[in-house]
Amino acid sequence: MGNVPFRYDFVGSFLRPQALKDAKEALDNGQLSQEDYDHIVDEEVVKVVKKQKELGYHVITDGEFRRTFWHLDFMWGFEGVEHKNTGNGVRFNGELAVLDDTYLVGKIKAKAHPFVEYFKFLKQFEDENTVAKYTIPAPAQTFQQMIVPANFETTRKFYATNEELIHDIGVAYQDVIKQFYDAGCRNLQLDDCTWGAIVGDAAKQRYESLGIDLEEVKAELLAVNNLALENKPEDMVITSHICRGNYHSTFFAKGPYNSVADYVFAKENVDALYLEYDDERSGGFAPLAKVSEDKKVVLGLITTKTPELEDKETVIKRIHEAAKFIPLDRLYLSPQCGFASCAIGNKLTEEQQWAKLKLVKEIAEEVWRWGCNE
Repeated sequence: MGNVPFRYDFVGSFLRPQALKDAKEALDNGQLSQEDYDHIVDEEVVKVVKKQKELGYHVITDGEFRRTFWHLDFMWGFEGVEHKNTGNGVRFNGELAVLDDTYLVGKIKAKAHPFVEYFKFLKQFEDENTVAKYTIPAPAQTFQQMIVPANFETTRKFYATNEELIHDIGVAYQDVIKQFYDAGCRNLQLDDCTWGAIVGDAAKQRYESLGIDLEEVKAELLAVNNLALENKPEDMVITSHICRGNYHSTFFAKGPYNSVADYVFAKENVDALYLEYDDERSGGFAPLAKVSEDKKVVLGLITTKTPELEDKETVIKRIHEAAKFIPLDRLYLSPQCGFASCAIGNKLTEEQQWAKLKLVKEIAEEVWRWGCNE
Protein backbone atom coordinates (compact mmCIF):
# COMPACT_ATOMS: atom_id res chain seq x y z
CA MET A 1 0.00 0.00 0.00
CA GLY A 2 3.00 2.30 -0.42
CA ASN A 3 1.62 3.86 -3.60
CA VAL A 4 0.23 7.07 -2.13
CA PRO A 5 -1.64 9.34 -2.69
CA PHE A 6 -4.70 7.26 -3.48
CA ARG A 7 -7.24 8.05 -6.21
CA TYR A 8 -9.65 9.13 -3.45
CA ASP A 9 -7.89 10.72 -0.53
CA PHE A 10 -8.32 13.39 2.15
CA VAL A 11 -6.21 16.09 3.73
CA GLY A 12 -6.18 14.88 7.32
CA SER A 13 -8.19 16.68 10.00
CA PHE A 14 -11.70 15.74 11.12
CA LEU A 15 -14.35 17.47 13.22
CA ARG A 16 -13.77 16.89 16.92
CA PRO A 17 -16.49 14.60 18.35
CA GLN A 18 -18.59 16.00 21.21
CA ALA A 19 -16.99 13.60 23.72
CA LEU A 20 -13.59 15.07 22.86
CA LYS A 21 -14.81 18.68 23.11
CA ASP A 22 -16.39 17.96 26.51
CA ALA A 23 -13.21 16.27 27.74
CA LYS A 24 -11.06 19.24 26.62
CA GLU A 25 -13.32 21.65 28.46
CA ALA A 26 -13.15 19.50 31.61
CA LEU A 27 -9.35 19.34 31.31
CA ASP A 28 -9.08 23.12 30.94
CA ASN A 29 -11.37 23.62 33.95
CA GLY A 30 -9.32 21.27 36.10
CA GLN A 31 -12.13 18.71 36.31
CA LEU A 32 -10.21 16.03 34.38
CA SER A 33 -6.64 14.81 34.71
CA GLN A 34 -4.26 14.86 31.74
CA GLU A 35 -4.05 11.07 31.95
CA ASP A 36 -7.83 10.65 31.74
CA TYR A 37 -8.03 13.17 28.94
CA ASP A 38 -5.33 11.33 26.94
CA HIS A 39 -7.27 8.10 27.39
CA ILE A 40 -10.41 9.72 25.94
CA VAL A 41 -8.39 11.07 22.98
CA ASP A 42 -7.04 7.55 22.33
CA GLU A 43 -10.59 6.18 22.31
CA GLU A 44 -11.79 8.85 19.87
CA VAL A 45 -8.82 8.27 17.55
CA VAL A 46 -9.67 4.56 17.46
CA LYS A 47 -13.26 5.44 16.48
CA VAL A 48 -12.30 7.93 13.75
CA VAL A 49 -9.82 5.47 12.22
CA LYS A 50 -12.52 2.79 12.20
CA LYS A 51 -14.86 5.19 10.38
CA GLN A 52 -12.24 5.96 7.71
CA LYS A 53 -11.80 2.24 7.09
CA GLU A 54 -15.56 1.63 6.98
CA LEU A 55 -15.84 4.25 4.23
CA GLY A 56 -13.31 2.27 2.20
CA TYR A 57 -10.40 4.72 2.38
CA HIS A 58 -6.83 3.45 2.06
CA VAL A 59 -5.28 6.25 4.09
CA ILE A 60 -5.86 6.72 7.81
CA THR A 61 -5.10 9.68 10.08
CA ASP A 62 -5.77 10.44 13.74
CA GLY A 63 -7.97 13.36 12.64
CA GLU A 64 -5.42 15.71 14.26
CA PHE A 65 -7.38 15.11 17.49
CA ARG A 66 -4.25 15.61 19.61
CA ARG A 67 -3.69 19.23 18.63
CA THR A 68 -5.43 22.56 18.95
CA PHE A 69 -3.91 24.21 15.86
CA TRP A 70 -2.90 22.49 12.63
CA HIS A 71 0.49 24.21 12.62
CA LEU A 72 1.52 25.82 15.92
CA ASP A 73 1.38 22.70 18.12
CA PHE A 74 4.03 21.09 15.92
CA MET A 75 6.35 24.11 16.20
CA TRP A 76 6.19 23.86 20.00
CA GLY A 77 7.99 20.51 19.67
CA PHE A 78 11.28 22.20 18.68
CA GLU A 79 13.89 23.53 21.06
CA GLY A 80 13.99 27.32 20.99
CA VAL A 81 10.23 27.79 20.44
CA GLU A 82 7.84 29.09 23.10
CA HIS A 83 4.15 29.98 23.07
CA LYS A 84 1.42 31.62 25.14
CA ASN A 85 -2.26 32.44 24.75
CA THR A 86 -2.71 36.22 24.80
CA GLY A 87 -6.05 36.33 22.97
CA ASN A 88 -4.28 37.54 19.83
CA GLY A 89 -4.75 35.95 16.44
CA VAL A 90 -5.01 36.39 12.70
CA ARG A 91 -7.94 38.02 10.95
CA PHE A 92 -9.61 35.71 8.47
CA ASN A 93 -12.50 36.70 6.20
CA GLY A 94 -14.70 38.45 8.77
CA GLU A 95 -13.52 36.45 11.79
CA LEU A 96 -10.56 36.57 14.20
CA ALA A 97 -8.79 33.22 14.45
CA VAL A 98 -7.50 33.20 18.04
CA LEU A 99 -4.04 31.59 17.96
CA ASP A 100 -1.34 31.19 20.59
CA ASP A 101 1.56 33.62 20.15
CA THR A 102 4.41 31.36 18.99
CA TYR A 103 7.92 32.80 18.96
CA LEU A 104 11.63 32.08 19.44
CA VAL A 105 13.45 32.03 22.76
CA GLY A 106 16.62 30.53 21.29
CA LYS A 107 18.00 28.76 18.22
CA ILE A 108 15.70 26.20 16.58
CA LYS A 109 16.86 22.63 17.11
CA ALA A 110 15.19 19.25 16.83
CA LYS A 111 14.56 17.06 19.85
CA ALA A 112 12.45 13.94 20.33
CA HIS A 113 9.22 15.25 18.81
CA PRO A 114 5.92 14.41 20.58
CA PHE A 115 4.14 14.07 17.21
CA VAL A 116 6.27 11.00 16.50
CA GLU A 117 4.76 9.32 19.56
CA TYR A 118 1.30 10.30 18.31
CA PHE A 119 2.14 8.69 14.98
CA LYS A 120 3.20 5.45 16.69
CA PHE A 121 -0.27 5.17 18.23
CA LEU A 122 -1.84 5.56 14.76
CA LYS A 123 0.63 3.18 13.08
CA GLN A 124 -0.76 0.16 14.95
CA PHE A 125 -4.03 0.44 12.97
CA GLU A 126 -2.37 0.05 9.57
CA ASP A 127 -3.37 -3.14 7.76
CA GLU A 128 -3.01 -4.66 4.30
CA ASN A 129 -5.54 -2.13 2.94
CA THR A 130 -4.40 1.06 4.65
CA VAL A 131 -1.38 3.27 5.23
CA ALA A 132 -1.10 5.75 8.11
CA LYS A 133 -0.53 9.37 7.12
CA TYR A 134 0.74 12.08 9.43
CA THR A 135 0.37 15.78 8.76
CA ILE A 136 2.74 18.50 9.93
CA PRO A 137 3.13 22.17 8.92
CA ALA A 138 5.61 22.77 6.10
CA PRO A 139 9.05 24.16 6.96
CA ALA A 140 8.02 27.35 5.10
CA GLN A 141 5.16 27.72 7.57
CA THR A 142 7.56 27.63 10.53
CA PHE A 143 9.88 30.07 8.75
CA GLN A 144 7.01 32.51 8.09
CA GLN A 145 5.78 32.25 11.68
CA MET A 146 9.14 33.47 12.95
CA ILE A 147 9.40 36.46 10.60
CA VAL A 148 5.85 37.87 10.86
CA PRO A 149 5.97 41.52 12.02
CA ALA A 150 5.08 40.58 15.63
CA ASN A 151 8.03 38.17 15.82
CA PHE A 152 10.62 39.83 13.59
CA GLU A 153 12.59 41.71 16.26
CA THR A 154 12.66 38.73 18.62
CA THR A 155 13.85 36.42 15.84
CA ARG A 156 16.67 38.82 14.93
CA LYS A 157 18.08 38.40 18.46
CA PHE A 158 18.89 34.79 17.52
CA TYR A 159 19.25 34.99 13.74
CA ALA A 160 20.96 37.91 12.02
CA THR A 161 19.71 36.79 8.60
CA ASN A 162 16.85 34.81 7.09
CA GLU A 163 19.44 32.48 5.54
CA GLU A 164 20.62 31.35 8.99
CA LEU A 165 17.02 30.84 10.12
CA ILE A 166 16.24 28.83 6.97
CA HIS A 167 19.28 26.64 7.60
CA ASP A 168 18.32 25.76 11.16
CA ILE A 169 14.68 25.10 10.31
CA GLY A 170 15.64 22.90 7.35
CA VAL A 171 18.10 20.87 9.42
CA ALA A 172 15.63 20.51 12.33
CA TYR A 173 12.97 19.23 9.92
CA GLN A 174 15.43 16.74 8.40
CA ASP A 175 15.91 15.35 11.92
CA VAL A 176 12.15 15.10 12.61
CA ILE A 177 11.50 13.50 9.20
CA LYS A 178 14.06 10.83 10.13
CA GLN A 179 12.31 10.35 13.50
CA PHE A 180 9.02 9.75 11.66
CA TYR A 181 10.72 7.37 9.23
CA ASP A 182 12.33 5.36 12.04
CA ALA A 183 8.88 5.10 13.67
CA GLY A 184 7.56 3.49 10.47
CA CYS A 185 6.01 6.52 8.77
CA ARG A 186 5.98 6.24 4.98
CA ASN A 187 3.35 8.89 4.22
CA LEU A 188 4.08 12.39 5.56
CA GLN A 189 2.15 15.48 4.47
CA LEU A 190 3.48 19.03 4.79
CA ASP A 191 0.62 21.51 5.20
CA ASP A 192 1.55 24.83 3.65
CA CYS A 193 -0.47 28.06 3.67
CA THR A 194 2.54 30.20 2.75
CA TRP A 195 2.08 29.83 -1.01
CA GLY A 196 -1.64 30.48 -0.69
CA ALA A 197 -0.97 33.61 1.36
CA ILE A 198 1.25 35.25 -1.29
CA VAL A 199 -0.97 34.74 -4.34
CA GLY A 200 -3.21 37.51 -5.62
CA ASP A 201 -2.96 41.29 -5.79
CA ALA A 202 -3.63 41.88 -2.08
CA ALA A 203 -0.48 39.96 -1.08
CA LYS A 204 1.58 41.75 -3.71
CA GLN A 205 0.48 45.15 -2.41
CA ARG A 206 1.06 44.09 1.22
CA TYR A 207 4.66 43.06 0.54
CA GLU A 208 5.36 46.12 -1.62
CA SER A 209 4.17 48.38 1.21
CA LEU A 210 6.68 46.65 3.51
CA GLY A 211 9.44 47.12 0.93
CA ILE A 212 9.88 43.37 0.48
CA ASP A 213 10.58 41.75 -2.89
CA LEU A 214 7.93 39.09 -3.42
CA GLU A 215 10.18 37.00 -5.68
CA GLU A 216 12.74 36.87 -2.87
CA VAL A 217 10.03 35.63 -0.49
CA LYS A 218 9.10 32.84 -2.94
CA ALA A 219 12.76 31.83 -3.27
CA GLU A 220 13.07 31.62 0.53
CA LEU A 221 9.91 29.48 0.90
CA LEU A 222 11.20 27.09 -1.75
CA ALA A 223 14.67 26.99 -0.21
CA VAL A 224 13.51 26.07 3.31
CA ASN A 225 11.09 23.39 2.06
CA ASN A 226 13.67 21.79 -0.22
CA LEU A 227 16.40 21.90 2.42
CA ALA A 228 14.12 19.94 4.77
CA LEU A 229 13.57 17.35 2.03
CA GLU A 230 17.28 16.74 1.38
CA ASN A 231 18.34 13.14 2.14
CA LYS A 232 14.73 12.02 2.51
CA PRO A 233 14.42 8.21 2.42
CA GLU A 234 13.48 6.91 -1.04
CA ASP A 235 10.63 4.76 0.23
CA MET A 236 8.98 7.61 2.14
CA VAL A 237 6.32 9.60 0.31
CA ILE A 238 6.30 13.26 1.31
CA THR A 239 3.52 15.43 -0.08
CA SER A 240 2.43 19.04 0.31
CA HIS A 241 -1.05 20.46 0.87
CA ILE A 242 -1.43 24.06 -0.31
CA CYS A 243 -4.29 26.12 1.05
CA ARG A 244 -5.48 29.71 1.42
CA GLY A 245 -6.53 29.37 5.05
CA ASN A 246 -9.24 27.33 6.74
CA TYR A 247 -10.71 28.43 10.07
CA HIS A 248 -14.33 27.94 11.16
CA SER A 249 -15.39 27.86 7.47
CA THR A 250 -13.61 31.15 6.70
CA PHE A 251 -10.52 31.75 4.51
CA PHE A 252 -7.43 33.94 4.72
CA ALA A 253 -6.47 34.66 1.10
CA LYS A 254 -7.62 34.39 -2.48
CA GLY A 255 -5.90 34.34 -5.85
CA PRO A 256 -4.83 31.88 -8.56
CA TYR A 257 -1.68 29.74 -8.43
CA ASN A 258 -0.13 31.45 -11.49
CA SER A 259 2.32 33.63 -9.54
CA VAL A 260 3.78 30.74 -7.48
CA ALA A 261 3.63 27.87 -10.00
CA ASP A 262 7.20 28.42 -11.27
CA TYR A 263 8.42 27.82 -7.72
CA VAL A 264 6.28 25.30 -5.87
CA PHE A 265 4.72 23.43 -8.83
CA ALA A 266 7.92 23.25 -10.84
CA LYS A 267 10.68 23.03 -8.24
CA GLU A 268 9.50 21.84 -4.83
CA ASN A 269 10.83 18.33 -4.25
CA VAL A 270 7.67 16.68 -2.91
CA ASP A 271 6.02 13.60 -4.42
CA ALA A 272 2.54 15.10 -4.74
CA LEU A 273 0.60 18.32 -4.27
CA TYR A 274 -2.81 18.47 -2.60
CA LEU A 275 -4.29 21.61 -4.16
CA GLU A 276 -7.24 23.68 -3.01
CA TYR A 277 -9.59 24.09 -5.98
CA ASP A 278 -13.05 24.24 -4.41
CA ASP A 279 -14.18 27.65 -5.68
CA GLU A 280 -13.24 30.72 -7.72
CA ARG A 281 -10.72 31.84 -5.05
CA SER A 282 -8.25 29.32 -6.48
CA GLY A 283 -8.39 30.43 -10.11
CA GLY A 284 -8.13 28.12 -13.11
CA PHE A 285 -6.25 24.92 -13.88
CA ALA A 286 -3.74 26.37 -16.38
CA PRO A 287 -0.90 26.61 -13.79
CA LEU A 288 -1.01 22.79 -13.49
CA ALA A 289 0.98 22.72 -16.73
CA LYS A 290 3.97 23.89 -14.63
CA VAL A 291 3.86 20.84 -12.30
CA SER A 292 7.08 18.86 -12.77
CA GLU A 293 6.65 15.39 -14.29
CA ASP A 294 7.76 13.60 -11.12
CA LYS A 295 4.78 14.95 -9.12
CA LYS A 296 1.18 13.83 -8.75
CA VAL A 297 -1.66 16.29 -8.14
CA VAL A 298 -4.58 15.71 -5.78
CA LEU A 299 -7.41 18.01 -6.82
CA GLY A 300 -9.27 19.46 -3.84
CA LEU A 301 -12.59 19.93 -5.62
CA ILE A 302 -14.93 19.13 -2.72
CA THR A 303 -15.17 21.93 -0.13
CA THR A 304 -14.94 21.29 3.61
CA LYS A 305 -16.23 24.78 4.38
CA THR A 306 -19.94 24.21 3.69
CA PRO A 307 -22.26 21.23 4.26
CA GLU A 308 -23.94 21.19 0.81
CA LEU A 309 -22.89 18.26 -1.35
CA GLU A 310 -21.33 19.11 -4.69
CA ASP A 311 -22.93 18.05 -7.95
CA LYS A 312 -21.18 14.89 -9.09
CA GLU A 313 -21.26 15.68 -12.82
CA THR A 314 -19.85 19.17 -12.25
CA VAL A 315 -16.91 17.75 -10.30
CA ILE A 316 -16.25 15.10 -12.97
CA LYS A 317 -16.29 17.82 -15.63
CA ARG A 318 -13.73 19.83 -13.64
CA ILE A 319 -11.43 16.81 -13.33
CA HIS A 320 -11.44 16.48 -17.11
CA GLU A 321 -10.78 20.22 -17.45
CA ALA A 322 -7.72 19.82 -15.24
CA ALA A 323 -6.63 16.85 -17.37
CA LYS A 324 -6.09 19.26 -20.28
CA PHE A 325 -3.03 20.54 -18.41
CA ILE A 326 -1.76 17.40 -16.66
CA PRO A 327 -2.45 13.75 -17.61
CA LEU A 328 -5.47 12.15 -15.94
CA ASP A 329 -3.34 9.29 -14.60
CA ARG A 330 -1.38 11.82 -12.50
CA LEU A 331 -4.56 13.30 -11.03
CA TYR A 332 -6.32 12.27 -7.81
CA LEU A 333 -9.29 13.60 -5.84
CA SER A 334 -9.82 14.86 -2.28
CA PRO A 335 -11.63 17.54 -0.27
CA GLN A 336 -9.91 20.92 -0.58
CA CYS A 337 -8.73 21.01 3.04
CA GLY A 338 -9.24 19.35 6.39
CA PHE A 339 -12.59 19.57 8.17
CA ALA A 340 -11.05 21.03 11.33
CA SER A 341 -7.71 22.75 10.75
CA CYS A 342 -8.11 24.06 14.29
CA ALA A 343 -10.09 22.38 17.07
CA ILE A 344 -13.03 24.73 16.47
CA GLY A 345 -13.75 22.96 13.17
CA ASN A 346 -15.77 24.05 10.15
CA LYS A 347 -19.52 24.70 10.09
CA LEU A 348 -20.92 21.30 9.20
CA THR A 349 -21.88 18.14 11.10
CA GLU A 350 -19.93 14.90 11.37
CA GLU A 351 -22.61 13.22 9.25
CA GLN A 352 -22.14 15.88 6.53
CA GLN A 353 -18.37 15.44 6.77
CA TRP A 354 -18.65 11.69 6.07
CA ALA A 355 -21.13 12.34 3.24
CA LYS A 356 -18.49 14.53 1.59
CA LEU A 357 -15.94 11.69 1.80
CA LYS A 358 -18.43 9.19 0.36
CA LEU A 359 -18.93 11.53 -2.58
CA VAL A 360 -15.16 11.85 -3.15
CA LYS A 361 -14.83 8.05 -3.31
CA GLU A 362 -17.88 7.68 -5.57
CA ILE A 363 -16.57 10.24 -8.07
CA ALA A 364 -13.04 8.82 -8.07
CA GLU A 365 -14.32 5.31 -8.75
CA GLU A 366 -16.35 6.62 -11.67
CA VAL A 367 -13.52 8.67 -13.22
CA TRP A 368 -10.70 6.17 -12.67
CA ARG A 369 -12.56 2.89 -13.15
CA TRP A 370 -9.24 1.08 -13.26
CA GLY A 371 -6.77 1.07 -10.42
CA CYS A 372 -8.79 3.05 -7.87
CA ASN A 373 -6.75 1.44 -5.08
CA GLU A 374 -3.60 2.96 -6.48
